[in-house]
Amino acid sequence: MKQRWNHNIHYHPRILNAIPNGARRALDIGCGEGMLARSLHAAVPEVVGIDLDTPSLELARGYRDGIEYIHGDFLDHPLAPESFDVVASVATLHHVDARAGLRRMRDLVRPGGVLAVVGLARTTMPRDLPYALTAAAVSTAHRAVKGRWEHPSPTVWPPPETFPTMKTVATEVLPNSTYHRHLLLRYSILWTKPRA
Repeated sequence: MKQRWNHNIHYHPRILNAIPNGARRALDIGCGEGMLARSLHAAVPEVVGIDLDTPSLELARGYRDGIEYIHGDFLDHPLAPESFDVVASVATLHHVDARAGLRRMRDLVRPGGVLAVVGLARTTMPRDLPYALTAAAVSTAHRAVKGRWEHPSPTVWPPPETFPTMKTVATEVLPNSTYHRHLLLRYSILWTKPRA
């Protein structure tokens, strides 16, 4: 495999393309071994990654990439409110209460900054069966061409929230956010914090 690929990595461009011009500081919530944090660091001078998984953080720190990696829970770690131009999170929100997680992420974003989330949600059958079958076929094709990289971080399966529930939560917690359901069993939420 020339380049790492999995369903989460497939949607990293959604986050990287949302970085606002002039962003100086970014936070990667649930950074794992630091792949997204390193990509953010290519565009943002100061990047902080936070995660609870010690082995993943040890891998991340092994890159010696100038990123600050914090061992902690983003929900209660003393990160200063409104201190990041970009708050990013991939496959982390389903590990915590969705509303509490989005509220905490929202509070860390500076006015004019961006919150970018890629998450997992649960399908509901039989309504989602055609969607799930199409996703499985597309996923199989991607894996045949690209392979599949297995991240070292702990997983939660199945996700506790459904796709419609996550859309509702995003609308409630982040007014004027953009929610998209994606084919490869993911959703994304993009939100720009209003300036005062």
